[in-house]
Amino acid sequence: MKIKVKVIPRAKINKIENLDDKSYRVHLTSPPLDGKANALLIKLLSKYFHISKSKVTIISGEKSRNKTVEVNVE
Repeated sequence: MKIKVKVIPRAKINKIENLDDKSYRVHLTSPPLDGKANALLIKLLSKYFHISKSKVTIISGEKSRNKTVEVNVE
């Protein structure tokens, strides 16, 4: 399934907020440098959906706060 994610980097804690069925706000402690925030985003989403990290892919918005992410929960 495809979900919309708004990323808030440099937050105090890592947290995922479910805004509606396909929209999430994710607070990340990592700064948006060298792909560290994207790697942390994938790690958090994989834990949230109880799947492996390889089943989470950023489709668009790799350098943006607004991202489209593919999550294979099958």
